[in-house]
Amino acid sequence: MTTLTTGTPAATVTASGPRAPWAAVFVLARFEARRLLLRAPVLIAFSVYLGGTVWRTRTSWDGFPALQDADRATQNAPLLVGLAVLLCVNQAVLRSRRYDTDRHLDVLVVPPWRRTVAHLLSVAAVALLTGVCVAGQFTWEALKPGAVGHGSPGELLTGPLSVLLLGAFGVLLARLLAFSFAAPLLIVLLLFSSLLTTGPGNEGWTRWLSLTVGENTSTTLPSELLGRPAAWHALYLTGLALSAALLAVLVSGGARLRTVRAGVAGAVALTLVGAVAQAQDLSPEITEARTRFSVTPEKEQRCAERGDTTTYCAFPEWGARTDDWAEVLDGVRSLAGSAAQDRPLVVRQRVEARYGLDGDAAIDPSTRPGEVTVGTAWGGNRVPEFAVAVAGVLVAGTEAEAGDLCDGRMVTVMWLALADRPDPMSDLRRVRLDDSDAGSAVVLSQTNPLSMTTAQTEVVRELLRRPKDGTAAKVKAHWAELTAPRVTTDRVARLLGLDEPEAKDECG
Repeated sequence: MTTLTTGTPAATVTASGPRAPWAAVFVLARFEARRLLLRAPVLIAFSVYLGGTVWRTRTSWDGFPALQDADRATQNAPLLVGLAVLLCVNQAVLRSRRYDTDRHLDVLVVPPWRRTVAHLLSVAAVALLTGVCVAGQFTWEALKPGAVGHGSPGELLTGPLSVLLLGAFGVLLARLLAFSFAAPLLIVLLLFSSLLTTGPGNEGWTRWLSLTVGENTSTTLPSELLGRPAAWHALYLTGLALSAALLAVLVSGGARLRTVRAGVAGAVALTLVGAVAQAQDLSPEITEARTRFSVTPEKEQRCAERGDTTTYCAFPEWGARTDDWAEVLDGVRSLAGSAAQDRPLVVRQRVEARYGLDGDAAIDPSTRPGEVTVGTAWGGNRVPEFAVAVAGVLVAGTEAEAGDLCDGRMVTVMWLALADRPDPMSDLRRVRLDDSDAGSAVVLSQTNPLSMTTAQTEVVRELLRRPKDGTAAKVKAHWAELTAPRVTTDRVARLLGLDEPEAKDECG
């Protein structure tokens, strides 16, 4: 009877023994993941991350994002979560040492290396949650009506992989240095090194050794011209995260496991492959494509005619923007004289891509009659700037000649550009470099800026305060004289029913 009683439990233990440790690991991982997510630093980091993301995404890119820029915008904010995870998971691994419970844990079926795996799985859960947040942010941008372009999976993976890597380093640090102050010191070191690697002097391949790699520019390029090794960088981060995680298992007592040793070797190899591949120079194909898009954009564009007088030419990703351009152009053209209303116009999208994402070179004004330049950005100030470019071509004939205007025609240009806008006075301030509505100022356009004198500003301001229809009738009636070279600002004011401006006509 005794033999039968003791034999049955033995068989049960033998059958369940191989599975019991891993079941315990997953139970411990769920416990540690829940505990990690409820730690104050992680909660605060996620709150700041989510709150800042929602606040920025509401108005980002004025509602007209290019998704090849939106994917990079998801990378930096998760670093705050990653640093919080590094600190908290490090403290979680050291918890048993702080409370002197190591000797109690040693009698359990979960050895130290399996407990390390549980902590790493808790980090992976937080990284997965970060990935959900990144996907939500990018989806929000992609669903905006003005969204164009294509995102990169490699760019989108950077944020979650950074959290995973920082968390894995936190576990490894706890297994190597059983001191509670090691993690805060590492965080300070990481913050200091990030300041050095993001400086203006670090523009070579070494910058790709950082967790995230930003670009100091506001230029939006077509997706095929970016030349960023995003996929290789994601592979590099994956290799680093796996290396740190497997090394943590290795030093926790898993050195006898051949799979762990082989995994460390594979992860290091993966890291080296990603690091070497992401450090390669820009391919000749991308360099050539950047030159083509910059010098001969018409060879890369699709053109569509609207009516008998306007043609819109855009790069393939921006085809949906032509409706927005047409709305602004039609509003400006409707206020011009009959001679300008029938003038053929070509709206051509242009970009200066030869300097890549590190350059903000201005686009030279077009010298082709009737050609209006529009950039790759839209919304906000870009809308009145485009209206100014359209009005300049209608009045002067070419963008190059419009940039040289220094007479009363500038009044006609500015009124045409702004009179049909919902808030003309606000747009007048937005389109001027100093955000003013008085005095002389530089006027921003799609290419080279224009300039307004104090007298011209005074006349334009008064015209914009008057009913649009009445002024439009005078503009159409006197169009030939209002657009004649060397017409004075005083003469323009009289033709439009205003007194002469108090300020001196500096260009007259």
